[in-house]
Amino acid sequence: MRTIGLIGGMSWESSAEYYRIINQCVRDRLGPLRSAQLLMYSVDFGPVEQAQHAGRWDDAALILEAAARRLQAGGAECVVLCTNTMHLVAPRIEAAVSIPFLHIANAAGAAAVQAGTLTVGLLGTAFTMEQDFLKARLTAQGLTVLVPEAQERQAVHRIIYEELCVGVMSDASRKVYQGVIQSLAARGAQAIILGCTEISLLIKPEHSDLPLLDTTELHAKAAVAFALQD
Repeated sequence: MRTIGLIGGMSWESSAEYYRIINQCVRDRLGPLRSAQLLMYSVDFGPVEQAQHAGRWDDAALILEAAARRLQAGGAECVVLCTNTMHLVAPRIEAAVSIPFLHIANAAGAAAVQAGTLTVGLLGTAFTMEQDFLKARLTAQGLTVLVPEAQERQAVHRIIYEELCVGVMSDASRKVYQGVIQSLAARGAQAIILGCTEISLLIKPEHSDLPLLDTTELHAKAAVAFALQD
């Protein structure tokens, strides 16, 4: 089994989901007492979030480059960045180490293509929805990517940072997300990519009329496939 390296903490609420999903998958594959060989470097989200909203992406990249180097030095054989938004600096992290970097958009895109859902709605932070670092990767895999309208993007973003990242799950916010999903469906979305690792804490398959592609789960499963050398 290869050793998985996780960069977590952004937020730790979803990083805990990575740990749970990875270990459950390994147990399912290898037996009831089996678990994953992994290392996690969990950063302090505060400075990263401040850098995000101030547009200081170089400062955020330096934090994550250092985390990746520490994982490699500790024996990790791949790097899994447990957040969609910070994939904006993925090239910097990938260049900082010599071990494979498992990109979250590759896992999501492959699942969408396999399911035959080539027009997808993308939910995430404003950075993820409005910039191209994730959308371009998805488009390159043959997908058409739709994002919510401006007011909807603001609401989705606010709920992520003010509620989901601090463990608050409310029915009112769930209804907001359901309304956004319905709007994307009306515009032609065949499935919804939950492009923020916290969204799946609030929105489950039973809350959506469209299939959900949960980047947290898909990314974690890609890590397991790498670890077990599928």
